[in-house]
Amino acid sequence: MSSSKFTRTLVTSALPYANGHIHLGHIAGAYLPADIYTRYKRQRGEAVLYVGGSDEYGVPITLSALKEGISPQDVIDRYHTANKAAFETLGISYDIYGRTSWDLHADTTQKFFTKLYDDGDIHQEDMELWYSEASDRFLPDRYVTGTCPKCEKEGANADECEKCGAQYSPHDLVSPKAAIPGDDSSPILKKSRHWFLDLPKFQANLKTWLDTHPEWRANVKGIAYSWVDDLRSRCITRDTDWGVPIPLDTPEAAGKKIYVWFDAPIGYVTNTRQWGIDVKGDDTAWESWWKEEDTRLLHFIGKDNVPFHAVIFPAMLQGQGDFIAADTVVGNEYLNVVNRKTGKAEKASKSKGNMITVQWALEHFAPDVLRYYLCANAPESKDADFDWDEFMLRYNGELCDVVGNFAHRSLTMTVKNFDGQVPEPINLDEEDKAMLAAIPAGLDAIAESLEDFRFRQALERFIDLGRKANVYFDSRAPWVTRKTDMERTGTTLYVCCQVVHALCHAMAPFMPDGANKLAGILNVTLAQGGPDGGEDGWNVGKELLPAGATLNKPQVLFPKIDKDELARLAELHKEEEGQ
Repeated sequence: MSSSKFTRTLVTSALPYANGHIHLGHIAGAYLPADIYTRYKRQRGEAVLYVGGSDEYGVPITLSALKEGISPQDVIDRYHTANKAAFETLGISYDIYGRTSWDLHADTTQKFFTKLYDDGDIHQEDMELWYSEASDRFLPDRYVTGTCPKCEKEGANADECEKCGAQYSPHDLVSPKAAIPGDDSSPILKKSRHWFLDLPKFQANLKTWLDTHPEWRANVKGIAYSWVDDLRSRCITRDTDWGVPIPLDTPEAAGKKIYVWFDAPIGYVTNTRQWGIDVKGDDTAWESWWKEEDTRLLHFIGKDNVPFHAVIFPAMLQGQGDFIAADTVVGNEYLNVVNRKTGKAEKASKSKGNMITVQWALEHFAPDVLRYYLCANAPESKDADFDWDEFMLRYNGELCDVVGNFAHRSLTMTVKNFDGQVPEPINLDEEDKAMLAAIPAGLDAIAESLEDFRFRQALERFIDLGRKANVYFDSRAPWVTRKTDMERTGTTLYVCCQVVHALCHAMAPFMPDGANKLAGILNVTLAQGGPDGGEDGWNVGKELLPAGATLNKPQVLFPKIDKDELARLAELHKEEEGQ
């Protein structure tokens, strides 16, 4: 849908589980696209709020705590802190990075539950679940393993097999065993009372809503429609002591909590509430972002989160009665990792040791290096492969050689030959005018791609503007004309300075560190924007630097990656991760 009908934009990206370090696949799938879009919208002067945070409830967290002999709070504190720092270093520019373990989140989640329950959209059912007599406790999905009833592989979870992807009823798991420290007994099936969200009640409204968004990516639409066409009630509680308490004072609710898949997306609302309290001093400030029709709600996710963001959470929002629906759900595919020995792409996994954590990557590469390649290689319509050699070749050959080199040689010649000032243009000819005309056309093309969530294409168009500038520079050969015709040289470098200025503004959403460094050389200010909006700083890139404008000493924006050093780092990563 056109964004012109909206006065503010609320951007979310999937809450990462606080049970491990985020890796580059996470960044490519949900966080970098959201950040690029948010930075671009802020630069346009639009009111945009970017909320995120940690998903801190769920069975894997309690299982990790049991294995390590620590509390679940210790687990989430460790990974929330580490992941928040990794996001900040990479330049993911959240307005707030919250936590679902906050008391405020329990309040928000319980209000969602209560509204649905009071309206008859939640009912109770008895379920047969695995129960350990040895530990005297029900065993959630990840607390039980066995043999997959489909592929017959061992080590399958109680409800799904990670090896073949099959999903099944707990009754179907073959040879089940408890999978918690000190308990490997054979569990039994025992009845337990639980609460279910009546998703079929929302089927018609969900279908109507999806039908109004034919522009969505095919992967999101395909998954969403397949779920809506076969909606079933879904359990929203678990037998566990870790999570948001069920807001019912009944014997059946004792010893149970709201399940993580229900509470996690509500974290977006919680974090918006907390932002309003922290920044505005108002616990009602969040409502305009979630309840007013002139707000545009956008979700950035990986494809495994499509059912939750394009079906289940929208139903939960509809059940509240006065919440807006998402205008766009941007779902990416997966980022696999190429094995340097076999040359084949592999799914990133801890067991294979091929997951590249953001924390590790930032110890060895500048943020802009990672941001460039992950955007240029974004898995927008199909799975993409992280290839160490391609990583180096694309960064060196595109960002360094095309954009970085053009900016450096243009500014170096200008500063050296024209006393550190933008020269006066004299007698602009057709080639000069064509290059100047390419600036607004190029920025408009980049903006068009960003508006349509085509981030790879936007970056390609950014590089293409740099390529055109290099062709112009080489054609004009200012290193030759400076010996015989300084007027011609000055005119050439005047045009080049204008392109550098435009590239500075255009790179800001993608490579913010490089953009800020270049802005310092050009003595210009890049628009920051925020939730309250501001001036349109994107189109400032189309404006021309005046002759006589002072330039500072140029510096290399994007240092090249050394081939031997890259090989060393690839091997180091394999050794450190036990691959």
